[in-house]
Amino acid sequence: MIKTQGLTKKFKIGKKEETELVAVDNLTLEVERGEVFGFLGPNGAGKTTTVRMLTGLIRPTSGSAQVLGLEVRDHGVRVRDMVGIVPEVESPPSYLTAYEFLYFVAQVRRIDDVEKRIDRWLKFFDLEDTKGTLCKDLSKGMRQKVMLSAAFIHEPQLLFLDEPFVNLDPIYQHKLREYLLELRGQGRTIFLCSHILEIAQKLCQEMVILNHGKVVASGRVEDLTVNEDLESLFLRMVSEDAST
Repeated sequence: MIKTQGLTKKFKIGKKEETELVAVDNLTLEVERGEVFGFLGPNGAGKTTTVRMLTGLIRPTSGSAQVLGLEVRDHGVRVRDMVGIVPEVESPPSYLTAYEFLYFVAQVRRIDDVEKRIDRWLKFFDLEDTKGTLCKDLSKGMRQKVMLSAAFIHEPQLLFLDEPFVNLDPIYQHKLREYLLELRGQGRTIFLCSHILEIAQKLCQEMVILNHGKVVASGRVEDLTVNEDLESLFLRMVSEDAST
């Protein structure tokens, strides 16, 4: 479903762009169909930059990325058409209501049973009473529910979820986690970035821990957490990397 080889992204920074920042450094990974793949790391590790490269929103400096068998560099629009994406910080347009935004997404994605799909997600996330409210007047948690609904509405085979649990209360964190497990059982594939390590450990089968753009740990979650939980592993790997 996802395959990268030597994927690298460098940014020029500073007033004269005299400094080079390596955001993602030689990332090579494979994500199989039907996996929940955990892509973990502290703030600034390169997770969001990687997601943006994998979905064709920015071009890599070097290396390659293939998603659903397509070379993302050449087919970014097609990739975004086929997958579902929840970005880390983006919110639905402030000038649309929750219903209007989901209707717009359904039209762009050429969905036939629009009303049925919209109603399903408004009900799932308990947004029925606020579907006519402008998104700018919704709480952060409700805006996150709208963004999740937009990613799920066309039932994609591959989802890129960048901090999907942010701003959700424990009830909806649990409900979302159970839905993602259901998708995994259906053979869907999920590329998950999350700082909530307890949830990540329950959801993910394979994972990578990234720090300063480099992979510091990778493998099956059950193998990596035989002797310690994911939080302990995460803190150990990141601190060891920082000391080298």
